[in-house]
Amino acid sequence: MPKLSVIGAGTMGTGIAQVAATAGWDVVINDTNQEILEKSSASLVKVMNRLVEKEKIDQATADKILGRIDFTDDQQYFEDSDLVIEAIVENIDIKRKVFAAVEKIVREDTIIASNTSSLSLASIGASLENSSRFVGIHFFNPAPLMPLVEIIPAVQTADETTKQAKEWVDSWKKLTVLAKDTPGFIVNRVARPFYGESLRMYEEGIADFATIDWAMKELGGFRMGPFELMDFIGNDINYTVTETVFQSFFYDPRYRPSFTQKRMSEAGFLGRKSGRGYYNYAEGATKPEPAKDEVLGNKILNRALVMLINEAADALFLNIASREDIDTAMTKGVNYPKGLLKWADEKGINWCVEKLDALYEEYREDRYRCSPLLRRMNKENQRFYS
Repeated sequence: MPKLSVIGAGTMGTGIAQVAATAGWDVVINDTNQEILEKSSASLVKVMNRLVEKEKIDQATADKILGRIDFTDDQQYFEDSDLVIEAIVENIDIKRKVFAAVEKIVREDTIIASNTSSLSLASIGASLENSSRFVGIHFFNPAPLMPLVEIIPAVQTADETTKQAKEWVDSWKKLTVLAKDTPGFIVNRVARPFYGESLRMYEEGIADFATIDWAMKELGGFRMGPFELMDFIGNDINYTVTETVFQSFFYDPRYRPSFTQKRMSEAGFLGRKSGRGYYNYAEGATKPEPAKDEVLGNKILNRALVMLINEAADALFLNIASREDIDTAMTKGVNYPKGLLKWADEKGINWCVEKLDALYEEYREDRYRCSPLLRRMNKENQRFYS
């Protein structure tokens, strides 16, 4: 079996290690912080015990999985690795330093990968002398439970590197999609309006948090409402991703962050982890009741949905990913009830164009510009799926 080395013993690094070890790989988890390494080890033991209790695996299997994982603060253990995945802080300078050091240790044929969710892979890869063996392998949290993994070749990445990385991650029983090295890749790019347009509707006074969440869940079939989900992710994290995507897209107004979320983040109202976000999570606090008005609810849902469809259509128009990979990414990476391009066919391409044009007519903001692909398909009476 090949060998994996994971840099970073946080939640993501530990989760990736569990996935690979479960698939039979030998794994080394590396971190400079001994305390974090100990926490990683303890959390894996806890997870295995829980899986045994639930009868998902037997004790012998749990022992074998744990026996395949080593913990170390010494990167010299990487020297016989087939694959190295970095899962550390989202800081490009730190990542570049780490990769430059790792390249001196590993074999010439070792594939080196980053789990970054928002940084330029071309820029990270440039820190390597041989950047053709570098690729993005982006897992979603929690890695053992989320089926989707985005495989992102940088402009320097050799085709063979991409192919091998995809084959390995597929063998870990993950669902892989290929994405171009652009801000947010597929999921974090296409999902922006789920948060951004919901925040905008709140700021305009169209509805409160609870009503917008109710509309998206009850009428749209989304597993969580946007405000519940932002509280779950953390307003600081979600805001930073939005700001990063906005800056990376040369300040395209479609990705402009919200002052509401910025202020929540600045106030320390980060969501569940701080006890307060859009909702109050203190003991005994009551959750506000939504206004269950279906006319208002459908207005909310349709506005957010058409913006999501527009983003997915634009990702296809700009060759960020294939039609199938875009729909797979959104259903398996963020649990959307349907693929957005399939949903566009259901609603009708004409419906999408009319809704977007009506929003543009009302606001005269570039944020609401209709994707050229939707406009072309409408003119030619086409669908995404035959």
